[in-house]
This record gives sequence, structure tokens and C-alpha cells, in this order.
Amino acid sequence: MHCLRATACRRVVLSLAPLMALLLASCAAAPAQQHGGWVDLFDGETLNGWTRRGGQATYEAREGCIVGTTAPNQPNTFLCTDATYADFELTLEFLVDAELNSGVQIRSESRPDYQSGRVHGYQIEIDPSPRAFTGGVYDEGRRGWLADLKENPAAQRAFRQGEWNALRVVALGPEIHTWVNGVPAASLRDEVTPRGFIGLQVHGVGARAEPLTVRWRNIRLLRLDGDGAR
Repeated sequence: MHCLRATACRRVVLSLAPLMALLLASCAAAPAQQHGGWVDLFDGETLNGWTRRGGQATYEAREGCIVGTTAPNQPNTFLCTDATYADFELTLEFLVDAELNSGVQIRSESRPDYQSGRVHGYQIEIDPSPRAFTGGVYDEGRRGWLADLKENPAAQRAFRQGEWNALRVVALGPEIHTWVNGVPAASLRDEVTPRGFIGLQVHGVGARAEPLTVRWRNIRLLRLDGDGAR
């Protein structure tokens, strides 16, 4: 009886062997930056796939983060993805100096026919000042505030000074929604720009020579549209 069971078990294992080999081969072939449809926009080591635009603030890959550092007498500077995206969910973490304004551009553009290539488009605000608009939506280089947080005190309290903060953005059709550390922040409907790049902003600091920094990590995107990135 025991021999029959052992033989049956061996037959099951042998029958599963081709399937296991196929699964292992599929896992080995999958790109390392993809996780169930999610894509890492930052590989943790280089700035491949990103281009600096605007001012001369610096960006570097350091210890698994993108570190942006201010430079005196420079306009706003942006590190922008080379690919553009339409509908997506974006998640990331950021750590910003208390005196530095920053933001994350979505569906943004830089075109020669618009103010000599000025970066413009939706910006998800990073605002460590007492105003506390982190997670609000600002139209960089165009119309200004589209959705501030004056009427959302819970979101204003969600930002944690001097700590890593989690930002989530969903852009689907004309709808844009944001969360800060899991707290709903801004929601708006706007159809001006349906597609564009993702960008990381280092705000201008005037003549200030002492550098300020902002860090981003775990920058991941899930495409929600059919045609993906371009």
C-alpha cells in the first residue's frame, strides 16, 4: 500500500515538473522593474530615463533615493521622465527640508512653442510651510492653484515634518485625486492636459547659497490606460 502511494506521489511530482519549469522560466524572463503591472520609474541607482529641465539645481541617485539639491539664483528645476503617461496611479515617498517648497509634476509638458520650453502642467504640491498645502494641485507655469487644501484640514495635518511621507496620485480621464499618508487630499476635474511626463521639482530659492534638499524614493506607476507610456 505504501509503495502504491509513493508511486502515485512520484507521478504527481513528475507531472508537475514541466509546469514548474515553465513558471520559473516566466519569472526569470519578467523585467525586474515590474511588479504585478506596477513599474519602478527609478531603478534605485541611476537617473536613466529621466532628463533635467528648467534651472540648474542638481539631482543625483544616492542610497536608493533621488536627491534634489537647490542652487542659488536658479528658476524652478525639474527632473522629468522621458516617457509620457495618460491614465495612471502613481505612488512615491518624499522627505523635504522644512524650508524648501517642492512638488511632483504629472501630465506635464515642455514645448518650444510654450515660453521657450518652460515646464508646465499639473503639480502635486509638496509644501512643508505652515500653509500646509501638501497634496494640493497647482498648475505650474499656467493657471496657478486648481485645488488647494484650505477646506481640508485633515489633509493639511497629514504631512509629517522631517519624516518620509507617502504620496498617492490617481489620474483617470479628466479626474485627478491625491492622498497624503493615506488621507484624501485634493480632487478635481480638468481636461486641459490629458497626457505628459512625470517630474520632480526643486523650487527656486533666490540668492540663498546654503543648499536645501528634497528626496524621493519608491517611485512606482501603474498604467490605467490601454496604450501605456510613449
